[in-house]
Amino acid sequence: MSQSTNDEIRAAVRDTYGQIALSDAAGCCAPADTESSCCAPATPVQLVSVQLGYSEQDLSSVPEGADLGLGCGNPQAIAALVPGETVLDLGSGAGFDAFLAARAVGDTGTVIGVDMTPAMVTKARANAETGGYANVEFRLGEIEHLPVADSTVDVIISNCVINLSPDKQAVFTDAYRVLRPGGRLAISDVVASADLPDGIKDDLTLYSGCVAGASLVTDLQAMLAAAGFERIRIQPKDESKSFIEQWAPGRGVTDYVVSATIEAVKPGPTPGCC
Repeated sequence: MSQSTNDEIRAAVRDTYGQIALSDAAGCCAPADTESSCCAPATPVQLVSVQLGYSEQDLSSVPEGADLGLGCGNPQAIAALVPGETVLDLGSGAGFDAFLAARAVGDTGTVIGVDMTPAMVTKARANAETGGYANVEFRLGEIEHLPVADSTVDVIISNCVINLSPDKQAVFTDAYRVLRPGGRLAISDVVASADLPDGIKDDLTLYSGCVAGASLVTDLQAMLAAAGFERIRIQPKDESKSFIEQWAPGRGVTDYVVSATIEAVKPGPTPGCC
């Protein structure tokens, strides 16, 4: 993929999620009242989040406006966060997963959210102030070039964001850089179950809608291994087709994409262990 195409994709994604942040809209990809939306009809955000595996307690524990219903799973369910850990959320949006992670790691832990959309970072910082999250900070940056120091993170979480990157190898390589030895990835994302046809792959709206940028499981495994990760485990969730179908009604996208959990570990002793 050419650099000009990469930049075009990033601009489209940034514009889409900037609109969501500024309009207080919610949904898988774009405000439901825009022509570019792949979420018609829109599903109530709380219902979406429950479908993704979040509890009612999760939903009630974060500031209003933090959950925009933009995910495709619940990375908290596989992250196994413990008090004192440093957590990095790739594509942190309005802060929903970051705030849940902050609750899990406690006052002795730290959560860093990184997002490339200025309006989302502004929204997340306002939500953090409203909720009194002293151990959470949000940084503007691209997930391919993280504004995070080497070997400083215990756990990386992400929810339906890496598929939006046109350079996923760079994402995994930089994730490896910032993790401490023994650190781990706990990601929910969309993966391709079959090769995407050109009509889907070349649609920028579907790229911003978490469909066209999905990679095959075998390709993701190869990218993670090339970055240096071990104990790679990618588990597709066929039940996710029920909500993914709503992202692009009538386009048959569930023939090609499905949500999955992605786990991997950077070699070395478990942080804080030895």
